[in-house]
This record gives sequence, structure tokens and C-alpha cells, in this order.
Amino acid sequence: MKKLALALAAVLACGTVTVAQAADTLAKIKSAGKIVIGTRDSSAPLAYTTGDGKYTGYHVDVCLKIADAIKANLKAPTMPVEYTVVTSANRVPLVQNGTVDMECGSTTNNTARQGQVSFAPTTFVTNVRTAVKANSGITSIAQLNGKTVATTTGTTSVQLLRKHEKGAGVDFKELFGKDHADSFLLLESGRADAFVMDDNILAGLIVNSKAPAEFKIVGESLSEEPIAIMIPKDDPAYKKLVDDTVIGLMKSGELDKIYTKWFMSPIPPRNATVGMAMSASLKNAIANPNDKPAEAYAKK
Repeated sequence: MKKLALALAAVLACGTVTVAQAADTLAKIKSAGKIVIGTRDSSAPLAYTTGDGKYTGYHVDVCLKIADAIKANLKAPTMPVEYTVVTSANRVPLVQNGTVDMECGSTTNNTARQGQVSFAPTTFVTNVRTAVKANSGITSIAQLNGKTVATTTGTTSVQLLRKHEKGAGVDFKELFGKDHADSFLLLESGRADAFVMDDNILAGLIVNSKAPAEFKIVGESLSEEPIAIMIPKDDPAYKKLVDDTVIGLMKSGELDKIYTKWFMSPIPPRNATVGMAMSASLKNAIANPNDKPAEAYAKK
């Protein structure tokens, strides 16, 4: 009986330790003396580099607003912000292990990822589509039969293509780029016949390419998916600060202004305009802030 009591005490002690070690991102940021933003280098217009060591984009602007809220919360107005480039393959682990305090890229909020990280309210809704060369003659999924299709390592685009009802029986070769810029290069150089990815990323890569008129986005939407800022899981105080900031941007109309800046106005480095008007789904997400996963969109 004494051994049982000691074992029970040990279990309870372990439980106490687990609770004590729950995520406290604000305390971690305060201790580090800096805010670390994880971002992408080729996910324009959401998040990308202009080639001069600076990172910019729609979601980067949103994250800088969150950073301002963190500084206000910690009463540290001069706290520096640092950027860490993440990839499709490592973005979730780097949020999980605290390397970055938020990931401001082009990440789909889905049920599987919600088991590992948390998401801010949806700030973009994308459709997964296909980019091809304008003279390719390809206009639909069925015409990808026998073709080489590029996508980016760590993304789900090719799986979506294979699962789509119109993709059934379509036999194509997969080719993976290490990042979105590399995947687009596969299309640009002729090594791939198509590049399957989020339509906003495709549009951003095309508009900033050497010859935008040589490419077009075609075919059916493979999936409509919510994109959001990714943050550590099981940290309710931090999530509330992030959520309150994003919802505040939505209610004040500031998010609309940020959207117009990046999707409807000239953007660096070529001062070209993406020209992608806000979708009805995004307007609904802004009017009714939520962090629902992609699976909820599929059930519409």
C-alpha cells in the first residue's frame, strides 16, 4: 500500500510539472527580448522577400500589427522584431518548438495541423488551381494526363489533384520544388507542364516573373482553403492577444486596407498588380471571424 501511495504521488507530481510547462509564449518573448516572425521567401503577395534581406507582404503586415500588440502587452515599445525563413516542410515544427513566435506565410488551417498548432482567425481564403504556360493549350485537369506536374515539397496540392473527382484516372508525373520559387522555375524552364498551388501564390509568382504574359491560371478549383497566421498550441493567453488583434483589424476596416495594398495595388519588386479582388468567402470570414479548418469549407 505504501508503494502504491508513493507511485500515485509520483504520478501527481508529474502531472503538476506538465501543467507548469504549458506554453507561455509571452513570457518566452519577454525573456528573449525579441519577437521572432516566421515567414516565407516566395509566397507573394502573402509573404516574400524583395531580395534585399527584407520580408514583406499581406500576412507580414498583419503579423507586424500582432507584434505591436505584443510590445504593448509587455510594455516594451522598442522590442526588436526578427525574421526567420520557414519552408512548407519545417513551418509546423518551428512553431511547435518555439523557434518562431508566429508563422506569417501561406499556411492552410486544417484539422491535422490543428492537432499540432493553433491558428488565428482566417485572413485569406485560397483556391488551389493550376498555372501553365499561356501557349500550352491546357485548360483543365483532364488535360494534365501524361504531363509533368510541379508542386512544392511539404504541401498537399498534388494529393488534392489526385483526390479530385475530375482528376480520377489522370496519369501525371510529379516533380517537387524545394520552395514555391523553385516550383515555378520548373514550369518556367519547361521541366514541368503545370504547377499546382494556391491561386494567390501562383498569381504572385506570375506577376513578378520576367514575362507575366507567358503564364496563366487555369482549370477547376481543387479545394477552397482558409489561410491564417499559425501560433503555438495550448497557450490561451497568447491566442487571445493574437485573435483580438486580428479581429480588431477586421472590425476597424484596417484589414481591408492591407488587402487592397497587396492585392489591388502595385507591389515590389516590379511594381506590378496582382489584381485579385477579395472573394465572397474571405468577406464572410472577415464579417464572421473564425478559425475553422479547411474541412469546414469542404462541407459547404
